[in-house]
Amino acid sequence: MRAAVIVDGRLEIEERPDPVPRDGEILIRVRASGVNGADVLQRLGHYPPPPGVPPDVPGLECAGETESGERVMALLPGGAHAELVAVHESHVLPVPDDVDWPQAGGFVEVFATAHDALFAQAGLSAGERLLVNGAAGGVGVAAVQLGVEAGAVVTGTARHHHEELLELGATDTEPSGSYDVILELVGGDNLRTNLELLNLKGRIAVIGLGAGATAQVHFGRLMATRGRIHGSTLRPRPRDEKADVIRRLREDVLPLLAAGRVVVPVHATYPLDRAQEAYDAFAAGGKFGKIVFVS
Repeated sequence: MRAAVIVDGRLEIEERPDPVPRDGEILIRVRASGVNGADVLQRLGHYPPPPGVPPDVPGLECAGETESGERVMALLPGGAHAELVAVHESHVLPVPDDVDWPQAGGFVEVFATAHDALFAQAGLSAGERLLVNGAAGGVGVAAVQLGVEAGAVVTGTARHHHEELLELGATDTEPSGSYDVILELVGGDNLRTNLELLNLKGRIAVIGLGAGATAQVHFGRLMATRGRIHGSTLRPRPRDEKADVIRRLREDVLPLLAAGRVVVPVHATYPLDRAQEAYDAFAAGGKFGKIVFVS
């Protein structure tokens, strides 16, 4: 099979042995695979995959066909930017009939990450106010839609694409008032502002740090609000924990995708041969939604 391989910080297309499924795994011929922030960091040597995963083939999600012809999409710890993948069956979802390959290829990682952070971790509920910082990227777009579907009042901040965020159901693109849940996808000094915007018993979920990995914390403000700050990553979790994330995604979000109530905005598609160009476009910023490889 062909795969996008990291070579000295760049992506090159190389021939690699076809994966051989182990017990509980299925083989998928990849038709689409999304590019995510973790992939770009891995290319730069900043986010190595978990043990046992090829260190030089990135890609955390894909959609394609099984050997029996079923349309599926999957969450992976790496290796999705290739023509074939082997993935455990507990990390696989069916692709709804009306969802095309680019949307399916860019769905699983971002919606799993957003759903886990908002509901399993932050406990977002109907009627609460949600602030999504960095809302124009893949996870941010997913979070805005999931918040709206849950009955929250959603503000989505981004440097660009404000009109598109409002079309997805955000009520505002500039923070105002206080928030029960803040999903932090940017990091850096945003934490200071987040504490100023935190409602009583509010929760800050940190899952991105593109603007910086450190910040000063005003503990007095955190104590006064009886607030909570927590962070997480999805990629290094054990298989059974990821399976639980996928189970909740199947129950709570897959019906919304099938009904067209949530969508995967695709900013651009590229063939695998143009992997380096796709990664450069992702790193340049300014996109709305996903960049996806298609075959």
